[in-house]
Amino acid sequence: MNKIKVVARAARGARRPSRAAVSITPAARSRLQNLMTTEPNAVGARLSVKTRGCSGMSYTLDLVEKPEKNDETIDSEGVKVFLDPKALLYVVGTEMDYQENDLSSEFVFSNPNAQGMCGCGESFSLSEDFSPT
Repeated sequence: MNKIKVVARAARGARRPSRAAVSITPAARSRLQNLMTTEPNAVGARLSVKTRGCSGMSYTLDLVEKPEKNDETIDSEGVKVFLDPKALLYVVGTEMDYQENDLSSEFVFSNPNAQGMCGCGESFSLSEDFSPT
């Protein structure tokens, strides 16, 4: 399946939103619908977090033919995003958006748990005192 370009963004403002599942903007939903038409067997996209990149953690978004056994499912008006259970605690409260400009088009994650990110925006870090519970 296709790898999808993603970018990390720290959430703006000091107020931390209540913890909820990842929210998907209309732009992200529309882009996922479009991408899924290129992979006829895809049933959704799987969001996970890997330990890599300059800042320590990086988002991975892949089109999948079926979810993994323990994935959390988010259904956004018919578009399914499956969350890796190992990533769930790190992305709770995150907004998934899709942005286009003259130089790039990418999925952008505004994560209230992110303390910082690398210069290229490909990875993020959590505060030292971050507790996923």
